[in-house]
Amino acid sequence: MTSGRGLRVGNQQHLSGQHTEIQYKVDLEPVGRRALIAPGMTLLDAARRAGVEIVSVCGGMGACGKCHVRLVQGELTPPTSVETRTFNPAELAAGHRLACQARPLGDVKIDIPPASLSTPQRLQVEGQESEVAVDPVVKRVDVTVVPATLHDLRSDTVRLTDALAEQDVPRPFFDQPVLHDLSGKLREQNWSVRLALRRRNHRSEPRPRGEVVGVLRPEQALLGLAVDIGTTKMAAYLLDLTTGHTLAKAGLMNPQIAYGEDVVSRIAYANRHADGRHLLQARLMESLNDLIDQLCQEAGVTHEQIVEAVVVGNTAIHHFFAGLPVRQLGESPYIAAVTEPLDICACHLGLKLASGAKVYLPPNVAGYVGADHVAMLLATDAWRAQKPTVALDIGTNTEISLAVEGQILSCSCASGPAFEGAHIHAGMRAAPGAVEYVQILDDGVHIQTIGGKPPVGICGSGILDTVAELRAAGIIQRTGRFQPNHPRIVPWDGGGAFLLAPAANTGNGHDLIVTRRDVNEIQLAKGAIRAGVEVLLLEAGLTAQDIDTFIVAGAFGTYLDLESAIRIGMFPPLPLERFQQVGNAAGTGARQMLISAEQRRLAAQIGERVRYVELTIHPSFTAVYMNAMYL
Repeated sequence: MTSGRGLRVGNQQHLSGQHTEIQYKVDLEPVGRRALIAPGMTLLDAARRAGVEIVSVCGGMGACGKCHVRLVQGELTPPTSVETRTFNPAELAAGHRLACQARPLGDVKIDIPPASLSTPQRLQVEGQESEVAVDPVVKRVDVTVVPATLHDLRSDTVRLTDALAEQDVPRPFFDQPVLHDLSGKLREQNWSVRLALRRRNHRSEPRPRGEVVGVLRPEQALLGLAVDIGTTKMAAYLLDLTTGHTLAKAGLMNPQIAYGEDVVSRIAYANRHADGRHLLQARLMESLNDLIDQLCQEAGVTHEQIVEAVVVGNTAIHHFFAGLPVRQLGESPYIAAVTEPLDICACHLGLKLASGAKVYLPPNVAGYVGADHVAMLLATDAWRAQKPTVALDIGTNTEISLAVEGQILSCSCASGPAFEGAHIHAGMRAAPGAVEYVQILDDGVHIQTIGGKPPVGICGSGILDTVAELRAAGIIQRTGRFQPNHPRIVPWDGGGAFLLAPAANTGNGHDLIVTRRDVNEIQLAKGAIRAGVEVLLLEAGLTAQDIDTFIVAGAFGTYLDLESAIRIGMFPPLPLERFQQVGNAAGTGARQMLISAEQRRLAAQIGERVRYVELTIHPSFTAVYMNAMYL
């Protein structure tokens, strides 16, 4: 035995005469936390010790199957009988395990899928990463010019243009906002500056001229902002345009919620009030500027370094952001004011970016399928699919695409705000005390709340789980009606409700119940989504079993329980391995377009290729929708 290696005896280690307990290091990714545990402890124990909240409805007894993880490196104890029932041989061979069952045999690294993380670990900003070549539309050019004298009276723009010509840079454009800053910065910085030069698309010119959008100090990095504005939440990312690296990211609630839970309500508000559209735009800009402040503070940079932005959202959000009319979006035939890509000066919108920074808005598809869906198709590569691929982004308004052999069919369905906890009797957003997972077993109802707090309400994933469990237990019929004789059905509003947690066990002293109306809200929402999928399949002459890949995007879509969604009929009954939960793919697509001109070109192609299917006039929609509402 050499003194450099420890001799492990039972539960102890002798090293250089010292007596210590053996401990194994567990690396928990992608959250980046680590824990030291003793032999015999489980991965769930390690997660709890590290403060990583893994979903465990049954409390670690192996009954719920929710604490799904994957071994990346190291060795674990052999799979238990619970795990062999939960995973097929291929999944076990790939390292899939249950955290409450698996015990390390040494140092290990595990990967925790998003669906296994409790809500405090979840961010609207999280999404699947994708590698693209960095080629932004804004490039840096460092230049030093000859100072002005009484013998050299050239203007500052001419002086700068001549200096650029010596570097073989064509004469640039200078917009008014940049001219406000140019003269002062040249002199403050001793005539040495870093220009942010944005390429312009003039194909007739052999050497296209650029536009100066920012004047910085030579040591300052050029940064870009990517934003995904959802109906409910916003996600923002700050990127280095030279390296493509994300420097900071943050999320925030969309302030327009105060004027309507969905975009239809907000359009109606804008139509009823003379300044409604401008007010909704102003609220959006205020919150975006708050996010920009937060990102700059986190990254230790200034607003003037942000020289380019990409913003995606559904068509209504796009129009509110750009200050475009929205009345026509709320009236049949629901026509967008513009579907082509737009470049808008940030200063005209009131965004706190570089003086000449532009905001790029990718193309919309139709009145209710917007640039965010195009960004999602881009990020997931679904638009290239040769085998039948469904890609949907679940939200208050759910956009769905079916791609196969180069063709893309898309539709939009009003799934409503139920998945955000709205219109649910005890509904709430994902916050501490919200029920997020439910399991109904013979011994009673098991719930998990966000933060492990006493339950005070129920969020979207919780109500979806509850309905699925109620149906599986036979407590509700396929029509959504409660079985009246079940012991946990309590009187409510002339009908009945399911008692999820009695007042003595809640955090607010009130019974936590799920009503018949709550079940109906989920039926309406899930029926709309399933009907959209089925209509697109009909249009393509396919059936659900033909689907090769089913991509689920969006904050709620990432963390819902797939088995629950299948059990209630929201998704087709496909093998789980055909599903992919990809997070905020729209945000990922926005980042790709921020750092790559080629990705913008591809997004424009996607927008042109999509064929929109209007569900309200489709001859099969009503029948399909009515059938899809059954549980």
